[in-house]
Amino acid sequence: MSIFNTHQQNIAEKLETDVKKSKWKDWHWQLKHAIKDIAMFEKVTGIKFTQHQRNELEDTVKKFPLSVTPYYISLIDTNEYEMDPIFKQSFPSINELTVYEHDMTDPLAEDKDSPVPGVTHRYPDRVLFTVSNICSMYCRHCTRKRKVGDVDYIPNKGMIKAGIQYIRKTPQIRDVLLSGGDPLMLSDDYLDWILGEIRTIPHVEVIRIGTRMPVVLPYRITTDLIEMLKKHHPIWINTHFNHPREITSSSKEALSMLADAGIPLGNQSVLLAGVNDCPRIMKSLVHKLVQNRVRPYYLYQCDLSEGLSHFRTPIGKGIEIIESMIGHTSGFAVPTYVIDAPGGGGKIPVMPYYIISWSTNKVVLRNYEGVITMYKEPDSYEPIFCDRKCDKCELYLKLDSVDDEYRATGIEELLSDADERISLVPEHNLRLERRTNSEE
Repeated sequence: MSIFNTHQQNIAEKLETDVKKSKWKDWHWQLKHAIKDIAMFEKVTGIKFTQHQRNELEDTVKKFPLSVTPYYISLIDTNEYEMDPIFKQSFPSINELTVYEHDMTDPLAEDKDSPVPGVTHRYPDRVLFTVSNICSMYCRHCTRKRKVGDVDYIPNKGMIKAGIQYIRKTPQIRDVLLSGGDPLMLSDDYLDWILGEIRTIPHVEVIRIGTRMPVVLPYRITTDLIEMLKKHHPIWINTHFNHPREITSSSKEALSMLADAGIPLGNQSVLLAGVNDCPRIMKSLVHKLVQNRVRPYYLYQCDLSEGLSHFRTPIGKGIEIIESMIGHTSGFAVPTYVIDAPGGGGKIPVMPYYIISWSTNKVVLRNYEGVITMYKEPDSYEPIFCDRKCDKCELYLKLDSVDDEYRATGIEELLSDADERISLVPEHNLRLERRTNSEE
């Protein structure tokens, strides 16, 4: 798609008279003219709804607001809009008001794992830092629908300072992910200040930014933004393309600017019914991503957030898609398929099985073609340089910045020879409670 084509010009002129290319490409103009009601959507697209449909849509928007950039709306195929992946991701559906028994307002328990407002500390060495609750577009599949656009959740500067202070006083944090909303909704100066403050913290090694701007508002990626980000390296950016039709000339230009600035790029897709739940679609997407120097990172199973039931697929569909990629395309083009565990358990990889069976010295595997093979393991394995007794290790490894507060957790405890634990027992285990009661 060319930048500012006739179709886009027609949309622009319905929003403001005499709109030139420079205005269309101004991200502030795009935000100012975001479509936020059903009537304006009908006006700019030419799509007309019945009164009954309009009433249902208005009911949905009351609970889950509508906001779409003119740019992203211009990508909708209005001739077949009901099947269009851009339309489905950006426009409300009455299905969003259907809430099932297992749906949750906060399925990932981000609020419960929040030591200070705006910070979610779930994994040992990294935190998610919510610095904005506003997006240029409200994605209909958003897992944080409960917060986005809600004035009660806008992080003020005091909250940001408190979050930075928590990171500063928690030395095990080496990786900070700025999220939202969308961090790139902040002004360059404000984001510069946040990045600068975090960069002064010695134990923070990496700062990541999660943003959908290259997808829904690529004009936000400006020369000024790029120059500011370059001051705070190492910066990593993960974006969120779900369908190959989202990769346009404008998005390619934005991705190129980021990559040329030395910023590693990743992509996190969500598996969405009726949008990308097809091996051919996903393979096309990952191929276009790597052509534009974006590494497919995660393919998410759709969360159990309220209002997303119509987007969810069986997990088997995700396995099928990954199966169609492994061995059939470049390894670095295959994302990791994950379920973000309800209740805050974190991301759990769910991938096809390739180990068929194993014995004490043989492993039987299958490849992507179905060929079954055997890998011979050593009959005797004696560690030469490491006896795996980490608590008594006398090796001088010359490791910089060794974290002396580190300790194994979870499954790692059971695998560690330095830990005496032999099992992990869930709280309120009835068998052990009976044992305790009998001893009393």
